[in-house]
Amino acid sequence: MNFDVIVIGSGPGGYVAAIRASQLGLKVAVVEKAELGGVCLNWGCIPTKALLKSAQVFEYINHASDYGISVSGAKHDFDAVIKRSRDVANGMSKGVQFLMKKNKIEILTGFGKLIAKGQVSVDNNGKKESHSAKHIILATGARERQLPNLPIDGKKIIGYHEALVLPKQPKKMVVVGSGAIGVEFAYFYSAMGTEVTVVEYMPNIVPNEDVDVSKELAKIYKKKGINVMTNSSVESVDTKGKNCKVKVKTAKGEEIIECDVVLSAVGIQTNIENIGLESLGIKTEKGQVLVDEFYQTNVPGVYAIGDIVPGPALAHVASAEGIICVEKIAGMDVEGLDYDNIPGCTYTWPEIASVGYTEAKAKEAGYELKVGKFPFSASGKASAAGAKEGFVKVIFDAKYGEFLGAHMIGANVTEMIAEVVAARKLETTGHTMIKTVHPHPTMSEAVMEACAAAYGEVIHL
Repeated sequence: MNFDVIVIGSGPGGYVAAIRASQLGLKVAVVEKAELGGVCLNWGCIPTKALLKSAQVFEYINHASDYGISVSGAKHDFDAVIKRSRDVANGMSKGVQFLMKKNKIEILTGFGKLIAKGQVSVDNNGKKESHSAKHIILATGARERQLPNLPIDGKKIIGYHEALVLPKQPKKMVVVGSGAIGVEFAYFYSAMGTEVTVVEYMPNIVPNEDVDVSKELAKIYKKKGINVMTNSSVESVDTKGKNCKVKVKTAKGEEIIECDVVLSAVGIQTNIENIGLESLGIKTEKGQVLVDEFYQTNVPGVYAIGDIVPGPALAHVASAEGIICVEKIAGMDVEGLDYDNIPGCTYTWPEIASVGYTEAKAKEAGYELKVGKFPFSASGKASAAGAKEGFVKVIFDAKYGEFLGAHMIGANVTEMIAEVVAARKLETTGHTMIKTVHPHPTMSEAVMEACAAAYGEVIHL
């Protein structure tokens, strides 16, 4: 069949691009070898959030007495928790199916591959068919990265896929890597009652965050009983016996940790193999497809978005890229994505949210800074909610008042960061933020208070 646009991959980049292209009057097809919605919806963002909510509810019940409520004998059903997570993901995938049908998008089931300019081959278990399109968008996403000394076997050494559907809750778990995937699963399994150790090679956990946030999360995790090991690396895992014997190299020497399961959470690897890049001469670098600001590759008519191109490997980034890409294809006047104003969220508990420069990066960039910090322990809403952990930290350029960055750790802060993203998009200054009236009592007041703290005007500290 002939289409205006064929999108290879139906994750948050691919399916969003397809829908926007259809809205703009283009004839669209999506190639997908597995479930619609991609890894994010089926094996990433959505099901993990369902697990984390179950863990949070279980923690609430176990601390019900803090709220004047008596509950006894509370226990969780691990299988039911896993089933709920899968049901949520399956429901969302059906939602994407509905959207495809609503927008009259053709679903081509199978593995998609470029075979010539404007030509895509779709292999569905050996049954191959060819389709043509003027524009082809690659949105093939990524998978978990494997370290040579930590090969995933799916049983004793697992990745995020297996961690979502373990048949039995482990008594002890070692999590290798403390990025978003690592710390989210560490929180979930710890809250469920598993003894968890997090091993991080860098000096701080969640190493991409502002160092104050990293230190706060480490303090909270240790309080929860999670063993946090930084400046440490897993050298090897002996899986021959009943348990895993994990050899960890630390600043003080080597240590052996025994556990039931090792979760490898050491990042992602792009899916760019065997999709026909070489046959068309599409340029890549360091495992990523090179594109211009509107996601055109060096081959006219072929585009790439999402995890396979340079930039943050985040669902909302892929979606934004997909929309920009197809709007440009449709001839609209569009502006490129501002990669300096992308929010990052980690859904451990308490949550982490950030945008823009960290304090260290802002100093490196040569800015003279005004930094403000407001702890949730001073927030009336946080106290009433029993969620006093964490803070909001904001960073401004002292000379012009430019809002350089914000870093939050606390209850539901992932719902608060968009305020700062919008403010930065509008080039809002520190003084404007201070004079923006925030509702009381809310957690969001902490943003205004932190801004006021940066300028020596904070009221409630």
